[in-house]
Amino acid sequence: MTWLLVILGVAALVGRLRGGRLKNLAGTHARAWWLLVIGLAMQTVATYLTPDRRTLAVGLLLGSYLPILLMVGINRNETGMWIAGIGIMMNFIVISLNGGMPVLPAAVEIAGGSATAEIAGKHVLLDADTVVPFLGDIIPLPGSVISLGDVFLAIGLGVFVEERTRRHPRLFSRQARSVSGSAAPR
Repeated sequence: MTWLLVILGVAALVGRLRGGRLKNLAGTHARAWWLLVIGLAMQTVATYLTPDRRTLAVGLLLGSYLPILLMVGINRNETGMWIAGIGIMMNFIVISLNGGMPVLPAAVEIAGGSATAEIAGKHVLLDADTVVPFLGDIIPLPGSVISLGDVFLAIGLGVFVEERTRRHPRLFSRQARSVSGSAAPR
């Protein structure tokens, strides 16, 4: 996931270069953000399960997409969220159709890893029987292999962060309530 943090950092830098301010990110508010925390926690647990608990790992992984997709759906009007949602759906589809995320052994080796170590827990070997193989983890990066769904997710989140750096914070961004005319002299 280091690659995703790099993408978000680059997006914030681009937003800054386009006249935005990094402090504008502090005012960013996503509705039902806690659903994302739940989904990511489930994915983290799935990542660290041993190969003998593969069914549980895949179940947790698939289940993790439900709260994440719900959060994206609730925030669908935010810039970039629908692109991130497409990426999440791509990953959900390929994992559900193959019983795990298919990973291309050659891509793992190019990324500097061991294919036998990577094919565990939530991953399955990408082979001739893989359904929609182009959605699997086939894109090698230094130290990681990502999928087309991950690319869409990164683009969507990058667009969101870049736009947020350029968006001026709203006066009442925290839904503060006021009485109309309350500042008028009496």
